[in-house]
Amino acid sequence: MKKVKINWSRFYLIAVFILLYLPIFYLIFYSFNAGGTMTRFTGITLEHYQAVFSDKRLIGIVLNTFMLAFLSALIATVIGTFGAMMIYYTRKRNYRNALLSLNNILMVSPDVIIGASFLIFFTFLGLSLGFSSVLLSHVAFSIPIVVLMVLPKLKEMNDSMLDAAHDLGANNWTVIRKVILPSITPGIIAGYFMAFTYSLDDFAVTFFVTGNGFTTLSVEIYSRARQGVSLEINALSALLFLFSMLLVAGYYMISQGNLTKSQKKRRKEHREAVDSL
Repeated sequence: MKKVKINWSRFYLIAVFILLYLPIFYLIFYSFNAGGTMTRFTGITLEHYQAVFSDKRLIGIVLNTFMLAFLSALIATVIGTFGAMMIYYTRKRNYRNALLSLNNILMVSPDVIIGASFLIFFTFLGLSLGFSSVLLSHVAFSIPIVVLMVLPKLKEMNDSMLDAAHDLGANNWTVIRKVILPSITPGIIAGYFMAFTYSLDDFAVTFFVTGNGFTTLSVEIYSRARQGVSLEINALSALLFLFSMLLVAGYYMISQGNLTKSQKKRRKEHREAVDSL
C-alpha cells in the first residue's frame, strides 16, 4: 500500500497566507455592508465608497499622502543609490563594514525612537512641523532601504566592465551613466517601490513630526478609528489594498521587462526544478 506523503511546507505556507489575508478580506467584505456595523451583514451597498469620494478633506489627505510618498521615495532612491555605490566601492574593508552596519542599525531601530529623535532634532533647529518635517523624516528612514536593495545588484555586476570602459576612454560619470546604472536598474526600481510603500503606510514616525494642519492617511485613519468603527475606513482600506495589488503587479511587469534572456531562462529552470520536488 502506497503511503500518502504530506507536503507540510506547502500546508504551512497556505496557513500563513490565510492568517495574513483573512483579516483583510474580512475588512473588505464588511465595507459593502448596508447595516453600518461589522457585527451583522444585512445587505450590499456602495454608500461607504460614495462617502469616501464625497469627503473632500479625506481626498485631500490621500493626495498629500501619495505626493509625500512619491517625493520621499524619489529623493531617497537618488541618495540611497549613490550611497550604496559609495559603500560598495570603499576600499578599506573595516570602513565599508562600519558604514554598512550604521545603515543596518537604522533598519532595525524602533520607529518610535526614530520619530522622537526627529521631533527633538526639528524642535532644536526651530523647524516648524508640517510637510517639510514629514518629508525629511521619510527620506531619512527610506534611504537605508534603498541601500539594501541596490547593494546586491552591485555585487552581481561584473567589475571587469568598468575596467573595459575606462580603457576605452570613458570618464567616471560616463561609466556610472552607461555601465553601472543600467546594471543595477532592477535594484533601483525595487528600492523605489519599497521606499514608496514604507512612506505610504508609515504611522509612528509621521505621528511625531506632523503638524500645522498637515496629516497623512495613516494618522487620519488612526484618529477616526479612535472615535469609533466607521465602514468608511473599511472602504478606504479596500481601495488602498487594491492600489497595493496594482503596485505589485506593476513592479513585477517592470522587473520582468528588465531581465535578460539568460536570467529569464535561469528563473524558468529554477521554477521547474522547484515544481518537480
